[in-house]
Amino acid sequence: MTVSPFTRAAPPVSRPAAIARWLLVVALLVFCMVVVGGITRLTESGLSITQWKPITGAIPPLTHDQWMEAFRLYQQIPEYQQINRGMTLGDFQFIFFWEWAHRLLGRLIGVAFALPLLWFAARRAIPAGYGARLVALLALGGLQGAIGWWMVKSGLSVRTDVSHYRLAVHLLTALFIIGGLVWTALDLRALARSPRARPAALRPFALLVLLVLLVQLMLGAFTAGLDAGYVSNTWPLMNDHVVPEGIQWLGSLWATVSSDPYLVHFLHRWWAWVAAVALVVLARRAKQAGQRGASIAINAAVGTQILLGIATVISGIALPLAVLHQAVGALLVAAAAWGAHAVGARR
Repeated sequence: MTVSPFTRAAPPVSRPAAIARWLLVVALLVFCMVVVGGITRLTESGLSITQWKPITGAIPPLTHDQWMEAFRLYQQIPEYQQINRGMTLGDFQFIFFWEWAHRLLGRLIGVAFALPLLWFAARRAIPAGYGARLVALLALGGLQGAIGWWMVKSGLSVRTDVSHYRLAVHLLTALFIIGGLVWTALDLRALARSPRARPAALRPFALLVLLVLLVQLMLGAFTAGLDAGYVSNTWPLMNDHVVPEGIQWLGSLWATVSSDPYLVHFLHRWWAWVAAVALVVLARRAKQAGQRGASIAINAAVGTQILLGIATVISGIALPLAVLHQAVGALLVAAAAWGAHAVGARR
């Protein structure tokens, strides 16, 4: 039978389940980038690439002359001149690799998000009301790249490291993206199960828990940026004191709370218990809402994260433990987003 060219085309069919799976894959890639970012920071590799080339920067130096030029540029910044003077080309290549891998993964995430988004849009497969949210997530990813360079730039002229404030913005934005991807994927999975499902609402209690977690994540970023983890390797006391000696007034309450290594470390240790209690209550409410998986995920992540935090301190910030601590922190954000979504699901 011959089909007439004038036959009306089939109406577009939304594909919420497929889009949800894609978003979870992207969230996994962002998680990997957070882990690589942690390794980059802990190996002091973040300032090894002194230029921002969004396109051509994807290709690393390939010849000896190109490597020497990249090394020459690095030798002009304070970190080399004051800390790493005399390092070999091989040492430079090691730190260059981690920063390059971190940036390359960011580019891959951009492609992994933009191209499928265009495909779903062209197929008119995006459910009504979700197009703007997906575009916003894409824009936030692009902004994250700019934030990354803004952070790196803070350590190229006067400082020997990046601003811990900018580091916090960079890390928190990445974690916010993970939360947004997970939340949107859960909304779409609910829509796939029932065409009448509506997006979950962010309930006041869940918002409060997420804000408590945000404070702890910010304190963790400050601790990392200030190398505050090194001021004490004992637990629960800090150098034999509950409140550590060495805290200095830095001119204002905010400057002291956010920039004194001893106080930041102290606050990160003990606010963790406030966050843990809040998250456990969120887990219980998620279970009551019928999401036992979210409850298990939150409780497991909280317990593991506390143990890793203690072990990291006692080890003197051993690289594997510190990386795992940041990785589980990202998983905790995803679990918290899942629990908050469960509490706010509309039936």
